[in-house]
Amino acid sequence: MNLTPRQQQMVTIAATLADRFAQRVDANDRAGRFPTENYVDLHEAGFLRQIVPTEYGGAGANLYETVLMQERLAQGDGATAMAVNMTMHLIGRVRELGSWPAAQFALICRDIAEYGALINGAASEPELGSPSRGGTPATTATPTAGGWLVNGRKQFVSMAPALRYFVTSVTLPPTADAPQGATANAVVRAPAAGLRMEDTWGDALALRTSGSFDVFYEKVFVPEEWLFDRNPVGKVAPPAPPTATAWFALTMAAVYLGIGQSAIAAVCRYAHERVPSALGKPIATLPAIQRRVGLGQAALSAARSVLYDTARTWAEQPEQRIGMAAHIALAKYLCTNAAVDAADQALRIAGGFALTRTLPLERMYRDARAGLTHPPNDDAALELIGRAALEAAQ
Repeated sequence: MNLTPRQQQMVTIAATLADRFAQRVDANDRAGRFPTENYVDLHEAGFLRQIVPTEYGGAGANLYETVLMQERLAQGDGATAMAVNMTMHLIGRVRELGSWPAAQFALICRDIAEYGALINGAASEPELGSPSRGGTPATTATPTAGGWLVNGRKQFVSMAPALRYFVTSVTLPPTADAPQGATANAVVRAPAAGLRMEDTWGDALALRTSGSFDVFYEKVFVPEEWLFDRNPVGKVAPPAPPTATAWFALTMAAVYLGIGQSAIAAVCRYAHERVPSALGKPIATLPAIQRRVGLGQAALSAARSVLYDTARTWAEQPEQRIGMAAHIALAKYLCTNAAVDAADQALRIAGGFALTRTLPLERMYRDARAGLTHPPNDDAALELIGRAALEAAQ
């Protein structure tokens, strides 16, 4: 893989952090503890600054560069990489779309670059489910002097204990211009009166240290200028541009690819160290073990090729973006499933030891599974890929 000096520097930052995080990831996972120190390290190492536009003190990493960083970071700590990716993909997407007020976006970016601020969307709700499926938020924003009062509950808000900005999807009351009401994003800046969090995630199956808490809003005040992206309910919105999905899907694909690669690396180390007395040599010498490692690595390598090609095309050939939806879905589908397959092969190789915490494989196996839940899920991705193939055949 040929990287420019700039890209190599970005990957080196991620690799240094990954090695540091790997030393404490298992202890944090066992405790279900949110690792605040990881996010301090991310800021102090300059990782967060990479995504910020250059005019606000950052490096302006493009999508391909962000994919490279996220994959490498996830090889040390998948939960932290997934969580911080919420900030990375959001800033990259908004930067490309130019969809937020310039003054507020500049303030957020400078806060990230200078102080390590973190931002994430708060959209999922118990009744609504995934916002990718559509629907109107139960969380509301009602007018008050100078702004809005937000009331409701969100779930799966990664990095919640450390977030500075909660981009909260809300429903607005009806007006003359929007007789059925409207939806919007209310940006809540923490700490804020009426904002509280509940740890509902520390004992989850996967990504236990991601801080994906439930967040409660009780008359949380949001100034008028911090209400973005208004859209009347019932109005037929134009098709979402690929930018709306590319940054999320491809950077998340990179995270899970990194988790899968870490599982293969871990089981390879184990295979070299494991010398059963009946065999008298490392199990790495056995063809059956080599085949299983090969199955996992082949899936990861193939998925990586598609991911890198898609992300590089996005970054370097913007004129191609309009037709890339199926390619984006394909990359996400291949990477997340390759991670699951690789982690499964690792468990099969290590046998009973893989089920214990003497090896990190059971954590990696659990964490890899989470990739299947991120949009587009397998069904949606395959439908999109299939439609594109059918249309191309007409």
